[in-house]
Amino acid sequence: MRRIYFLVPDAAIARAIVDDLLRARITWRHIHVLANHNVALEQLPEASLLQSSDVVHALERGVALGGATGAFLGLIALAFPPAGLTIAGGAVVAMTLAGAGVGAWAASMIGVAEPNTLLARFHDAVRDGQLLLMADVPASREQEIEELVAQHFPQAELHGAEPTTPIFP
Repeated sequence: MRRIYFLVPDAAIARAIVDDLLRARITWRHIHVLANHNVALEQLPEASLLQSSDVVHALERGVALGGATGAFLGLIALAFPPAGLTIAGGAVVAMTLAGAGVGAWAASMIGVAEPNTLLARFHDAVRDGQLLLMADVPASREQEIEELVAQHFPQAELHGAEPTTPIFP
C-alpha cells in the first residue's frame, strides 16, 4: 500500500474526490481527511489519532528506548546482584520486556498529544483552512488514482506518495 496526499481547498471538493475514490474501489477505511477545527467534515472520513498524531512513531521509540534501558539495568543487576540474590538470564529478559512495556506506554501517552511528524509539511496549509486528503492505495494503482483526481479536480494539489504499513489492516 502507498499513501497518496492531496491538499484540497474546501470540503465540497474533498467530498467529490472521496466519491470518485469510492467509485474507483478504494474503500472508506483507506481514505482519511485531516482539517483544522473550523472545517466541518460532514460525510468525510475523518483522520483518526493514528493518522493525525505521532503515537505510532512515539511508540516505536518508546519500545526501543525502554527495552534498551531494561536490558541495561538487567545486565547491571546480573553483574552486581543485590545481597543474597542470584540473578540469571531470565531476569534480564524480564527487565528488558518490562522496560519495553513501560517505554511504549509512556511514549505513546506523549505521542498522542503531538502532531504527526510525517504531516508537518502540511501544517500551515491545514491551519489556513485547506483539507489534507490521504488515500491508501495499492502500489499498482497509485498512478491511476493520481491521474483520476488530477483529471477531474485540477484544484487538488498532489503532494506525492509514501509507503504505508497500516497497523490494523
